[in-house]
Amino acid sequence: MNRWTELTGDTSGEDYAARFAALARSGKDLHGEARFCSALVPAGARVLDAGCGTGRVTIRLAELGYDCVGVDVDPSMLAVARKQAPHLPWFRADLAAFDPAALGIEAGFDLVVAAGNVFALLAPGTEATVVRRLSAALRPGGLLVAGFGLDEAHLPVEPGLTLAEYDDCCTAAGLVPADRFATWDAAPYDGGGYAVSVHRRQDTR
Repeated sequence: MNRWTELTGDTSGEDYAARFAALARSGKDLHGEARFCSALVPAGARVLDAGCGTGRVTIRLAELGYDCVGVDVDPSMLAVARKQAPHLPWFRADLAAFDPAALGIEAGFDLVVAAGNVFALLAPGTEATVVRRLSAALRPGGLLVAGFGLDEAHLPVEPGLTLAEYDDCCTAAGLVPADRFATWDAAPYDGGGYAVSVHRRQDTR
């Protein structure tokens, strides 16, 4: 069982959406992830939101002109996403078993984004498999972007995956490091408790 399911029971979609709606009403910027991704690939690019949750990032990127697909394991989160944007493609899948072809999804994405502590909340021991499956969904030269906490201050669970371990998973999956930041606003990474990592799939032509 993944750590997200252990934490929430896959029933927190409405509560999660309500919390972010309250943040939006308070004036908090909720689109840092989408803005970050839009600086990496041009409008019209194909984007996979891996662990899309209630669809916040997917919906914003679609509004900006991106061709987006959202995938998540939690049916309660996907129910909210489908209600908010029924015109977008939403799929339920465990990322450790993610197979685009089996879901009728064309591979060859320009960018895969995993925001919201997705990697930190996977089932322990599946991280390398997930990276490999997401890498396989990219076109050669495509980007994998992942932001997750590294310490207790930035996580709802005990810290697990380290940056060194994540980088090793990426290397094994044919990805090379492109950049790393401390926030979705692209602040320089200085060894803190949260990191946004960008890796590029090697061109195998």
